[in-house]
Amino acid sequence: MTGTRTAIRQTRRGAACALALLLLFCAGLVAGVGSAAAQSAAPPPVPLPFADPFYTPDGPIADLAPGTVIESRSMSYGSLERATPLTSTQVLYRTTDQAGGPSATVATILRPLVPGPARLISYHMAYDALGSECDPSYTLTGNGTPSQAGIAEQGVIAGYLAAGYTVVVPDYEGPDLEWTIGRQSAYAALDGVRATIDHLGLPASTPVGLAGYSGGSVPTQWGAEMAPTYAPELNIVGAAAGGLPVNVAHNLPYVSGSTSWAGVIPALVVSYQRAYGLDTASFLSDYGRQLVDTVSSQCINAFAADYPGLTDAQMVRAPYTSLLDIPAVVSAIGDNVMGTTGTPRVPMLLAVGNVDGIGDSVMVTADVAGLAHEYCTRGVAVTYAQYDRLGHSEAFVPFQAQTAQFLTDRFAGVAPTSNCQGA
Repeated sequence: MTGTRTAIRQTRRGAACALALLLLFCAGLVAGVGSAAAQSAAPPPVPLPFADPFYTPDGPIADLAPGTVIESRSMSYGSLERATPLTSTQVLYRTTDQAGGPSATVATILRPLVPGPARLISYHMAYDALGSECDPSYTLTGNGTPSQAGIAEQGVIAGYLAAGYTVVVPDYEGPDLEWTIGRQSAYAALDGVRATIDHLGLPASTPVGLAGYSGGSVPTQWGAEMAPTYAPELNIVGAAAGGLPVNVAHNLPYVSGSTSWAGVIPALVVSYQRAYGLDTASFLSDYGRQLVDTVSSQCINAFAADYPGLTDAQMVRAPYTSLLDIPAVVSAIGDNVMGTTGTPRVPMLLAVGNVDGIGDSVMVTADVAGLAHEYCTRGVAVTYAQYDRLGHSEAFVPFQAQTAQFLTDRFAGVAPTSNCQGA
């Protein structure tokens, strides 16, 4: 018992350290501020992923087991076009696409500065990308211009590293940048964990935590849902997902006409066209086609708020009045509704803001609460957190703080609690 209490105290101190670093980073006091950061060198330039041969397997991969490392390399680790003393390892590994076929993507592996017990966090950045310059494997080298969310997430990652965790950050949208696509994102995350365990020679029993907010909630939630059938050998101890797009059919009318989030509408069309081969010419308006072409290689910070007041109806031509009038679109969305494919076997933290009685300005609060309740009825230990009066961006910080404590308890073996009956 004494050893268990000591382990819990140590991991809670680690969580406190992670949270402190997160808050400092979000306040602008870490990474990129001050004379030391100003004097640091720029990172070595690297080609964009779409032009980098490392991202493309040299030969067939269909016969490789999911999670097999195809190639690896050491890379710089940086932020805001500044290098750090840290290095990362990138692995190209075999994974599976939405249709069940072989695919390959890249993950970034970061080791803690102070070695300790093997503990692995698969951290899923909300890179929400349609172009490869947004890939975490690229921005985590210090190259490119990450979004404000990406900058803050590097603070979160720094906190976990300081607390002694090994962190793997997968490019879970895959080589074609298919944003919000559920099973594929899960496979990439789970196979990234497999690749990390194999590459580092970690025990197969290494405990693993999954975490992600907003776009990063997709591989987190779907990863927990698919793990029992796709990667049952992994020792996942908990999953924390915040700001979840549970059912995009509900998000679309919510963001239609929004001043801050309407730009996600054409971006979602791009993603579903890539993943499902939608015949967009048969239903997009001229303006809709123009917007789809414009956003097709951008990151979310370039499109989300750039089309204030854009409506779903403006995207389509007569006789359609909404993207939800298109059977192929409805079918693609239905294939990505959370909670419909499997049941997690690990404790879950599900969280969302509620700024207007409907949602956090982009995610629908009742959808997340409903998912928590549904999982509860299936016997999953779910902690549901609702951040009232906070929008999507503002809810990021309390979610990360709660996630740090949630994962600390899971790694320490603290018995999970559940409040999902009240969700």
